[in-house]
Amino acid sequence: MLRYAITNRTLFPGDEYSKRSALISQAVRLAQAGVEYLQLREKDLSEAAQMELAKAMLAAIRDAGGQTQLMLNGTPALAQWAGADGVHLSSTSFSQNLQTHHGLLVSASCHTLADVRRACEFADLILFGPVFEKRVDGEVVVQGVGLDALREACAAAGELPVFALGGVDDANAQACIDAGAAGVAGIRMFQ
Repeated sequence: MLRYAITNRTLFPGDEYSKRSALISQAVRLAQAGVEYLQLREKDLSEAAQMELAKAMLAAIRDAGGQTQLMLNGTPALAQWAGADGVHLSSTSFSQNLQTHHGLLVSASCHTLADVRRACEFADLILFGPVFEKRVDGEVVVQGVGLDALREACAAAGELPVFALGGVDDANAQACIDAGAAGVAGIRMFQ
């Protein structure tokens, strides 16, 4: 089972410096655990701050001997400038001209079968969900689409790896794999 962790520095205590330090420590821990992908998803930071944080995280991952691929949530150009291994695109980013990804891995968020079919044109990995639910600050904000929808998304993706996202935890991860997912993705399950 492949693993795709997503950052959220607001889950860590302290000031901004402490939160960023905690993200770098988390990156090392995940790399040492063999997590295959780590998405830097700190959309409220400026591009310069994202680049600085991405460079620090990537250096820490490599210093720890990790092979984790760092994916930057944003544009291919920003990911390339930051030295990230790849770029993560939201389903609303699909309208951009994505024929050139600058040699980066591309992961894409998909919420419908139409999103999956579109992502198959340019992506290397698909994050599909929410399978079980989406929570913000402990509250369910989007109900899950369920395992049948995940199964359909995996079939539509063909050979492209699909990661189950949204409410996935240790108790239900195997059900996602049984539905055809190559792996699981999330924020909370990797804290």
